[in-house]
Amino acid sequence: MAVSVRDIGIRVASAAVLAPAAVLATWAGGLWFLALILGACLLLSREWAVMSAPARPWPIAGAVALVLIAAAVPVHLGFMSVGLVVLVFGGWAAALFAKRLGQEGIDAAYGVLYLGWPAILMIWLRDDHSVIGLNWIMLVFFVTWTSDVMAYLTGSVMGGPKLWPRYSPNKTWSGFIGGLVGGMIAGGLIALMFELDLPHPAWGAVLGLAGAAATMAGDLWESALKRRFGVKDAGTLIPGHGGLLDRVDGLMFAVVVMALGRLIVLMLEQAA
Repeated sequence: MAVSVRDIGIRVASAAVLAPAAVLATWAGGLWFLALILGACLLLSREWAVMSAPARPWPIAGAVALVLIAAAVPVHLGFMSVGLVVLVFGGWAAALFAKRLGQEGIDAAYGVLYLGWPAILMIWLRDDHSVIGLNWIMLVFFVTWTSDVMAYLTGSVMGGPKLWPRYSPNKTWSGFIGGLVGGMIAGGLIALMFELDLPHPAWGAVLGLAGAAATMAGDLWESALKRRFGVKDAGTLIPGHGGLLDRVDGLMFAVVVMALGRLIVLMLEQAA
């Protein structure tokens, strides 16, 4: 697949607008970061509802968004367990609500968990009381962005066998390997440049590799979901990327892996 200069230009322009806003809100923390997460939840809820329940998108979007907000706010206040309980029972309530509207309850419940789990983990990782929390979020961002860009460029230039042609015909094994290498390098560099309470800087490269694999898994998973719902893109919000979900699908998987990594680090610190 040849590299499209126009496509790259659109992607770069979109990233030039979105990335600084995300980084600034993350750096500011507090209510700014919470607002970033809640705003993303609102947009993602709408995209999920339009994709999964096109006959009744707005009621479903409202139900999913309400649960995500109700789960995110307690986590921001330091009550992670409350957020998890709200997420689980809120998914169940959203499913019942969707069934009353004649829609698929399982799709509404899955939307709550699919979008909500990464959202509350982002808030937990940010940890407003610690610069280390900010650095962990920067690790997530840069590993995700680097692996995504390197996968696209490597796959476009080198081509080769397809990774999963049934659901994502444009992705190649060369792009997958390029993304892994890019994420590993990004993770190692961030670990060397910023304080991350890691047992050893080499952990950064390992986390980068795992985060890159999760990023591309998230991208493939969303491709499978779009194929299931019969849509090309999750939305039209971002030129060159489709919807917001098309832009953050990999990030949503990567943050789960990074959060698991930090949990392991915290457990090792307690055991020491």
